Amino acid sequence: MSSLITTVRTKFLEAIRTVQPQGRWKVLVVDEHSQKLLGSVLKQFDILEENVTMIESITNNREAQPEIEAIYLLMPTSQNADRIIKDFTGKRQYAKAHLFFVDELPEVLLERLFNSPASQFLGTTQDLYLNFWAAEAQTFLTKTPEHFFSLYSPPRNDSAAKMARERLEEDLRFASKCIANVCISLNENPYIRYYVPANHGPLGGLKPHDSTRPPPPPEASSRWRTNLARGSEARAYESVDSDHATKLLAFMTQQLLDEYRKNNPDFGKPSEPPRPRATLFITDRSMDMLAPFVHEFTYQAMANDLLPIEDGTKYTYKFQSSIGAYEDKTAILSDSDTVWTTVRHMHMREAIDKLMADFNTFIQENAVFKGDNAANLNDMKDMLANLPQYQEQREKFSLHLNLAESCMNIFEGDKLPLVANVEQNCATGVTAEGKTPKALVEEMVPLLDSRDVINPSKVRIIALYIQHRDGVPEEDRRRLYQHARLSNAEQDAVNAILHLGVRLSRGPSDRDSKKIKQRPKDDEYELSRFKPLLRTIIQDHVANKLDPSLFPYVKESPMITPLVAQAAPAATSLRSQKPSWHRGARQTTTTQTRPRIIIFMAGGMTFSEVREAYELSTSLSKEIIIGSTHTITPRQFVDDLKVLDLGGVGSKAIPKGLPSTTHGPRSFQEYYDEKYFTRDAPPPATRPPPVAQPQHNSHHLLRPSPQSSFTGSTNSVASSMTGGSKDKEKKKNKFFRF
Repeated sequence: MSSLITTVRTKFLEAIRTVQPQGRWKVLVVDEHSQKLLGSVLKQFDILEENVTMIESITNNREAQPEIEAIYLLMPTSQNADRIIKDFTGKRQYAKAHLFFVDELPEVLLERLFNSPASQFLGTTQDLYLNFWAAEAQTFLTKTPEHFFSLYSPPRNDSAAKMARERLEEDLRFASKCIANVCISLNENPYIRYYVPANHGPLGGLKPHDSTRPPPPPEASSRWRTNLARGSEARAYESVDSDHATKLLAFMTQQLLDEYRKNNPDFGKPSEPPRPRATLFITDRSMDMLAPFVHEFTYQAMANDLLPIEDGTKYTYKFQSSIGAYEDKTAILSDSDTVWTTVRHMHMREAIDKLMADFNTFIQENAVFKGDNAANLNDMKDMLANLPQYQEQREKFSLHLNLAESCMNIFEGDKLPLVANVEQNCATGVTAEGKTPKALVEEMVPLLDSRDVINPSKVRIIALYIQHRDGVPEEDRRRLYQHARLSNAEQDAVNAILHLGVRLSRGPSDRDSKKIKQRPKDDEYELSRFKPLLRTIIQDHVANKLDPSLFPYVKESPMITPLVAQAAPAATSLRSQKPSWHRGARQTTTTQTRPRIIIFMAGGMTFSEVREAYELSTSLSKEIIIGSTHTITPRQFVDDLKVLDLGGVGSKAIPKGLPSTTHGPRSFQEYYDEKYFTRDAPPPATRPPPVAQPQHNSHHLLRPSPQSSFTGSTNSVASSMTGGSKDKEKKKNKFFRF
């Protein structure tokens, strides 16, 4: 199966390699964002191997080098276009400038470059369509966690509703460009399906009225209407506008891909061997509100839930050096760590067994100890202290030993076996024996009363219980809060699930929705019975049983053909938000011809949903790629819910909250320019002495910008880059020399 990281890395390297000046050497000029994108998939050494003598920031004061050619790898902003022009106005910064834009360069900026004094010095220009983050082999991100608040934060009053809609439409347009970039990079022109919520609301977090209230009068259909959502001063707004975020995002993405194909007729054509056309799913966080609250006990999900891992990749822990002293060490959990990629989707118990087995194999192969094996994590810790001569292996095993041990300590200390049992019963609707849970309250209240259970776990229990009951009476909810001794902010977190389509309150006459009750498999762990709803969706799609009213196609749909020898899962109701427990039979397609399924979940995806993408890729013989605005952990999700009514004020993503004033109508280029705005460095007090031009590829002459820090690894794979429009290419051929 191909890797998204490899695809992005290859396209960056191919862009650099297309520039082959007569003098052999070249300079790479980057901006802050493109530098980070490049550094996420390439090491600095990989760049230098391509005859690059230095990496410079376009915002820095750079010394003129009129005898060497330069590659500009930039975001297509007005600011960067002006900087390029400045480099060749009244001076000659480099012998020639080859322009590579991470995203598509708008025509207005192209014209500005053509009509500038810099035009005679410009060489190759190319749009790379790589403005997204390849986080893992099968995952990508837009890294816009602030979009969660754009999607779901309710406006404070009627006058703010229009501004909220305009802001979200801008954010969705940005997301659509990132999704289109992923498709273009993969040469996929997919069928597009989007999620229609059962009671979908309009844009900007404006959710439908509470079902316990009477519907608004018909005469209110042309204006914004309000209702009391929690029996308090808090409001939830609704609109009769039929548009909703997932639909708008899907149509925006379709339009971008249609425009690209119009100018690039070969886009999406089958490769050799031919690959079936992909399907792109556009959905959002409100589709499954159970997954963000459930405690997961697979290695990656559990570690990110319980431990302070930054951005899902950076973990600082205590490492015992060869002299026995403990020191802080920061490790990067990435695809370059083979131990991590092997165990990250295993249940923690299986992951620990795998780590110990690999450790014992290493001990035996290197004859470090005479016939001794590690029987548990403590044995591993003791034996690692006696391996000073195997530094790399010590660090790798120490990292994962620390991760596993820390998780298990929290598992026992925070009473998670009892907490998780209640969570599983709420999320699945059945007990471990497959029966209806009739003593949920009796099991739940002692945990809410206990001071040994932390409040974040209590918030998660109550949120899951409310969803299990399809809403609870207001008085019952108040009593649950009292038992749990929740703070006002924690109560706000539970109440905020209303804005993501969850029914919070219910009246005496309301009936329970139909629940899917499925018996757990014999080989499943009792505390890991719940599976995200994403699993049901993908399985039903592959079996051609996905309800088209819930996931309609934007434009065209594929011809439905019967599946051969496919043990398809039974059709289930997506409205119930319950998972399917059946796995589809593996199809007999080769790795090279596996059809792709691309998923984008606006508002955040969980690590459990990421795991499902990998597992279903294997069980269904598909290449499933999942992306989102950001990955979320339960703790982070609860923290964001606390400030959802405040528009994000106090959140890590946007501490000051969503903008309180509107910019008025503006073009997307203006939005883009603001998002990627950077300041130029002040001029130096004294001019540094000139640096001699290199005569050979000497790495000691590298002069990177202060921010240049590349990480990752390289794997050169031949691949062609994607081009721009025909009209634009004609202009480029006229004004640029190739």
